[in-house]
Amino acid sequence: MDKKNTRLKRATKLRCKIRQLNANRLSIHKTSQHIYAQVISGDGTTTLASASTNQSVIKSGLKNTSNITAAAEVGKHIAQKAIAAGITEVAFDRSGFKYHGRVKALADAAREAGLKF
Repeated sequence: MDKKNTRLKRATKLRCKIRQLNANRLSIHKTSQHIYAQVISGDGTTTLASASTNQSVIKSGLKNTSNITAAAEVGKHIAQKAIAAGITEVAFDRSGFKYHGRVKALADAAREAGLKF
């Protein structure tokens, strides 16, 4: 298996477990230049909140969009939007990415802003 297929296999296993819980999920995706986060409903049909380093509100305060500080800003914004939508508890869907670096920074910032998972 190559690197991408291995990541997608990990993501599939994780999403199956989250689907059994029927919980809202905080799903992330990262590329080499940006990081994206969405809060998706328990049935998986509706996006309830979203944030990314592509948004001008977040991008304007950053020097670089592909580092840990950018991921932390996205984490803060997604938590604020989720809480405004009435969601306080989510399951963290890391999309098969390892829990370190930008993924960990986003998760920690979302927790500090009041999101529970």
